Amino acid sequence: MDAAYSRLAIPSSASKPFTDYTRWRLLVSDSGRHTWKYLKTDEECAKWPQTSEDKFWLGMALNYEALAPAKDPLAAARNGYTFYKTLQSHDGHWSGEYGGPMFLLPGLVIGSYVSGMDFKLEERQEMIRYLMNRANPEDGGWGIHVEGHSTVFGTGLNYTALRLLGMDADHPVCTKARATLHKLGGATGIPAWGKFWLSLLNAYDWEGNNPVPPELWLLPEWLPFHPHKWWIHTRTVYVPMSYLYGVRFTAPENDLILALREELYPENYYSINWPAQRNNVCKADLYAPHSTIFDMINVVLGGYEHCVLPPLRKAAVARAYQLIVFEDENTGYQTLGPVSKMFNLVARAYAEGPESDAFRLHKEKRDDFMWMGGDGMMMCGTNGSQLWDVGFITQALVETGLAELPENRESLIKALEWLEDSQVLDNPKHYKTSYRHATKGAWGFSTKEQGYTVSDCTAEGLKAVLYLQKDLSFTPKLISDRRIFDAVDLLLTLQNPSGGFASYEPIRGPRWLELLNPAEVFGDIMIEYCYPECTTSVITALSIFRQHYKDYRAADIARTIKTAIVYLHDCQQLEGGWFGSWGICFTYATQFALESLSLVGETYETSKSARRACEFLIGKQRADGGWGESYKSCEVGKWIEHADTQVVQTCWAIMALMYARYPHAEPLERGVALVMSRQLPDGSWPQEAIEGIFNKTCAIAYPNFKFSFPIWMLGKAHTYLNDLRAKTKTNGHSK
Repeated sequence: MDAAYSRLAIPSSASKPFTDYTRWRLLVSDSGRHTWKYLKTDEECAKWPQTSEDKFWLGMALNYEALAPAKDPLAAARNGYTFYKTLQSHDGHWSGEYGGPMFLLPGLVIGSYVSGMDFKLEERQEMIRYLMNRANPEDGGWGIHVEGHSTVFGTGLNYTALRLLGMDADHPVCTKARATLHKLGGATGIPAWGKFWLSLLNAYDWEGNNPVPPELWLLPEWLPFHPHKWWIHTRTVYVPMSYLYGVRFTAPENDLILALREELYPENYYSINWPAQRNNVCKADLYAPHSTIFDMINVVLGGYEHCVLPPLRKAAVARAYQLIVFEDENTGYQTLGPVSKMFNLVARAYAEGPESDAFRLHKEKRDDFMWMGGDGMMMCGTNGSQLWDVGFITQALVETGLAELPENRESLIKALEWLEDSQVLDNPKHYKTSYRHATKGAWGFSTKEQGYTVSDCTAEGLKAVLYLQKDLSFTPKLISDRRIFDAVDLLLTLQNPSGGFASYEPIRGPRWLELLNPAEVFGDIMIEYCYPECTTSVITALSIFRQHYKDYRAADIARTIKTAIVYLHDCQQLEGGWFGSWGICFTYATQFALESLSLVGETYETSKSARRACEFLIGKQRADGGWGESYKSCEVGKWIEHADTQVVQTCWAIMALMYARYPHAEPLERGVALVMSRQLPDGSWPQEAIEGIFNKTCAIAYPNFKFSFPIWMLGKAHTYLNDLRAKTKTNGHSK
């Protein structure tokens, strides 16, 4: 591996690309797969010209001509889609990065390094450049996400990644980052996932980890704490972690690993009391401290590790490995997400070797997570957000009337074709045996191959299909009634007793399992939870469905919607908003919740809940007419203002007010004016702050939101404000 990870001469500045950006191409294939390719010859470049899609995501100038200035919101929305449809992929979906977390790329690099899996030179160069561009400009460290403060988790892992990729220890970037890491106390205070990655690399001792025993998978499934009752992202990560812990995988020592042992710690590596580091987490990292019961359990498990029964450990490791294989085969080696992807990759490489099909397939699908952008190459939070982005923009176009314009019809037909191709038609290959929920009829967050049911993605996909096939005169009817019914049947299996909907499956475990949260840097990760966003997506889809299919499971749908509304009332905050767990934060969730309430006639005029929510939002409007909320709202559970007004959040707020039939035009007009003022001459909007969040602490990017939501809001506001003005004129007064 020395040649594959040789030292590189790295410039001191990353402001300019380290590779020739005119040679990068985004290959879109297989129902929405994204893989970036670097062309080596002029002949290859001539045969495969760069597209607008390539150039946009690479941050290259498109040099579009200025569009006619918008005189009203609908014209601005039309200009927005005139630009955005030039980014549509040939198969009908919209590609895009899904970056933001800063602990993903180190996992990609460390996992590949210890598995003997190489990168292309250009990939290494641009990953280094990305990390350089994302370093904190003040202290040189990295946080848990791109907008976060420097932490040991971010700094320790990304420093390690830079060194593995080929940066010298005396490079100014490494020197500055290392000083920050040591100031924070060094890598002994890295959180649990960081301890684990460094242990795989042999740059941290396994004795410094709390136990991750694979024997958990041999416990009776009826136990309330059996891992199959954990939240799916947690259990799919801890399956391979338990396997790798069970076999105590470590990379063989080499000069670089020995050097990292010196560089990551201010103290002598060989003098560290490793068991004493198990619960040592830097204060800059700590969000979810261990519970007393969790620490007590770890003491017991630590004792067990000294007297493991070899036949039991062997059986447990075999069971964990079986579940790893099931996950790989269920998802076409994509796995659920990037952390489980790389842990699974290491496990399969260790067990089956570099000549195996598993190694080859994992390497092939590893490319799906690697995204080239203007700042370099990152690792994404999944293999994309394909369905999510298609669902929103297609609904936006239908609701605003832009779908009926002749110049947009081909684009909408292509989107429908992609939706037809991306629906999951069967349950997983390993269904009950891998503790999976049903998938027949689902749309996932990204692609059909990845294949996980997500409640709101299935709902948004269903809404998009119903809009495109039922509300437009020119579209083919590609998705049969039976397949639409499959989606509805699946959604109806996902409701929880509270009336709310969770993300991937109904809640399986008790709330007290959160006391066993081992990750320290994330909140609410042990079980599923109900979310107002997911709940709204589902019941709006069911409401639209029953307009077209009045007799299909009518009683079940009515009951589902009724109990969901009860849940939404129950989880409204005292201040009037709803807490968002997937977008930032109260602005995002309140938009969804007010859409739900509007379905049952609850508006500003008829509902105290809706009025309270509207007043909450109006109270947050800024002097410039917009809204701006920080990701820190998600961390602390109360509204925190962003330093800057945000276009996307302004759109969410105005959409929420329109759903609630807010009767006063002036606040809406001010918000619309703000969004229109930030539109560029070519119809696009510039990228602003990060839009998404997960597990309370980690922000994640949805860059296509800056197109779909402004287009949606402006088109709807045009009609809404005209109607409001006409009503005001009729009533003989103004507001």
